[in-house]
Amino acid sequence: MLKIDSEIIDLKEVLLHRPGKELLNLTPSTLEDLLFDDIPFLKEAQQEHDNFARVLKENGVKVFYLENLMAEAIKEKEIKDKFLREFIEEANIENKYKKTIYNYLNNFKSNKKLILKTMEGIKGKDLKINKTFITNPMPNLYFTRDNMTVIGEEVYINNMRFNSRKRESIYYKYIFKYHSKFKNTRTYNNKHHIEGGDILVLNENTLLIGISQRTEKRAIISLSNKLLKKEKINKIIAIKIPNKRTSMHLDTVITMVSNDKFIYYPKITENIKIYEITANGVKKIDKSLKEALEKILNKKITLIPCAGKDEIDSKREQWSDGSNTLCIKNKVIITYDRNIKTNNLLRKEGIKVIEIKSSELSRGRGGPRCMSAPLLREKSKKEMDNV
Repeated sequence: MLKIDSEIIDLKEVLLHRPGKELLNLTPSTLEDLLFDDIPFLKEAQQEHDNFARVLKENGVKVFYLENLMAEAIKEKEIKDKFLREFIEEANIENKYKKTIYNYLNNFKSNKKLILKTMEGIKGKDLKINKTFITNPMPNLYFTRDNMTVIGEEVYINNMRFNSRKRESIYYKYIFKYHSKFKNTRTYNNKHHIEGGDILVLNENTLLIGISQRTEKRAIISLSNKLLKKEKINKIIAIKIPNKRTSMHLDTVITMVSNDKFIYYPKITENIKIYEITANGVKKIDKSLKEALEKILNKKITLIPCAGKDEIDSKREQWSDGSNTLCIKNKVIITYDRNIKTNNLLRKEGIKVIEIKSSELSRGRGGPRCMSAPLLREKSKKEMDNV
């Protein structure tokens, strides 16, 4: 079962990817192309990620791993064959290497090892070819939020903005089409660039979407045309945020932490542009961010500034994902431990903050929300009364 109608009601199931050897294949010369600022220490990154998964499980969340689901999805020979051929095409492998690569991958006895190899990158030396990489590593895979988004009971496979991430979406396509857990799942593929970090499901009727470095207006209109034909979603709010790496996705500058509170980076309110998309068309909202959210949610809300009012603190903790929190139930969030001032402010606002270590995971420029793709949220009776 898949169902996401909120950012804050009880998280029951989530999809993660444990960082693998793809991080070992980052080099200083490839960092920019692969969208990293530094090279994480894999052993520590894995320990930090394992702790993240443990915290989720301890709080009643069932954790699924991308690599396991994908290995299970291609257990039938014809599906595995189809995947290999599509992977090779998407990787833009030279024609003279395609057959060699296919045979190399097809000879893996373990589907999981096969999938991990496609993720970590195929080196020239693996095939005795005089080339550093035949297929590049995919180090951003542990940010599972971006490639797909569950809205209601449907899965929206996202079209990634940069070439280095485009192949990631293949795994989600196969999982939601062929894995037995997700039989009969309705999926939609956007032709335009859109990423899950820009999509916040405020409630069963309303989405908040960022127009960002990675999500373009055409993609939002395309998604709107699909969603607004249905009964539930009747309003999409689009917010234009700065088109730069520091604010690559909406959830790097604002996330929901309770039914009436958000953590946000104050700089985004400068010259902010907000649009409302309904079945009647698009109109600009001439209100502040706070006023717009209050109108959307029909209640008073509190905007908690990342790290408080000090500009230097705010810039530093936003960079290390102080605004990128994962809400696992109303007023309970997971955050990085490094954002001390932000976390203290959140606690003063009545939010339960569960901190996880982040010295290596944060080098990829993504926080707990980025590292998680929610599959199922369910309302308890208490939440039904409060949300």
